[in-house]
Amino acid sequence: MLETTRTYRAKIVNHQQVSDDLDDCGHSASKLWNVARYYTQGRWNDDGEIPDDGELKSELKEHERYSDLHSQSSQRVLEELAESFTSWYKARQRGDENANPPGYRKHGDEHPRSTVTWKQKGIKHDSKHNQIRLSKGFNLKNHRSDFILTEYETRPDVTVENIQQVRAVWNGNRWELHLVCKVEIPVEDAPGDNTAGIDLGIKNYLAIAYDDGDAELYPGNVLKQDKHYFTRNEYGTEGENGASKRALRARQKLSRRKNHFLHALAKHIVEQCIDHEVGRIAIGDLSEIREEDGKARNWGKRGNKKLHGWEFDRFTRLLEYKAEEHGILVDRKSERDTSKTCSCCGRKRDANRVERGLYVCESCGTTMNADMNGAVNIRRKITQNPPTGDMSNGRLARPVAYLFNQTSGSFHPREQVSCKP
Repeated sequence: MLETTRTYRAKIVNHQQVSDDLDDCGHSASKLWNVARYYTQGRWNDDGEIPDDGELKSELKEHERYSDLHSQSSQRVLEELAESFTSWYKARQRGDENANPPGYRKHGDEHPRSTVTWKQKGIKHDSKHNQIRLSKGFNLKNHRSDFILTEYETRPDVTVENIQQVRAVWNGNRWELHLVCKVEIPVEDAPGDNTAGIDLGIKNYLAIAYDDGDAELYPGNVLKQDKHYFTRNEYGTEGENGASKRALRARQKLSRRKNHFLHALAKHIVEQCIDHEVGRIAIGDLSEIREEDGKARNWGKRGNKKLHGWEFDRFTRLLEYKAEEHGILVDRKSERDTSKTCSCCGRKRDANRVERGLYVCESCGTTMNADMNGAVNIRRKITQNPPTGDMSNGRLARPVAYLFNQTSGSFHPREQVSCKP
């Protein structure tokens, strides 16, 4: 059995009865965020330092706004602010001039409804009646009751148990619950002993090479198109009072579409690996791509911006837990020199990569797709067995391209997606 966590979205059945209490909590979370934001800005102005979440908790635990929420809920607000400031500071060190620090949560004279997180001490779950009791902070207990009794409804195939966290999320129209549960999943035997290598990128989101010489490319054009469409100027920009309602809705839709793409891609890759009897996947470890010799690496203005929005670690984590359910091990391996080295003869030269998508080895004459060359080299981090198929100018030079079909929500070969009925 594999022990992991799953997040389930749940509809609040008694929304009318609890919406006012959730509004109070959401507004209180925004107020606490703003208090902490003000404190952090002061520290930054005074000495150029950003306080971590430990300092924020120590300094603000006696503040009136801290007591509006359950203590663990307030702690999570401060943790999120510290994480946001840290991400901004790292982007600043990388030379990203477009990076902005987290702003205040305020629209005009009103505080927006921020997401509120309850951890285990603030939760009491009645699985028999599909009810969750969420504790209020001291200041809000004077209103109506000491807790919020929510009745929820999930998909019929979902069993809610072992809740670790509950997040109340305002989706623009109403509150919903995100239930983070610890679950045990039966682990299947590995489909086989073969291996596969995955090279992650920006233009081509993913390239995968299998033992038998098969090769597949997964372009990221859909993600780029969505980002361009949902971040156009007509959706509004950040102002003194934050993003407009239209801009917030556009961001939420963009986030949902990106989430669906990543989940669908991870699921599809696992299915392809099962078909190829793969028991182990080597994937490029990009955790240090933003640093070089312990210092922030500058990829240029456009490069830094693209890299900042590249959620490679999130996709890898999705692939890991989906693969583990089928007994497939995902092994993170360094990508160092994998794009420079010829996967046929092993010679390493910067000049071999003559174009963004083409790799030509002057030593052995191999011509292949550059991303596929990297994927083969990453696969060889876990096995030295050569592929059984054509290496030189065959499948690795002309890999099958899979495109994401927005209508079906799944991946299909380019020919199937492009053909007209």
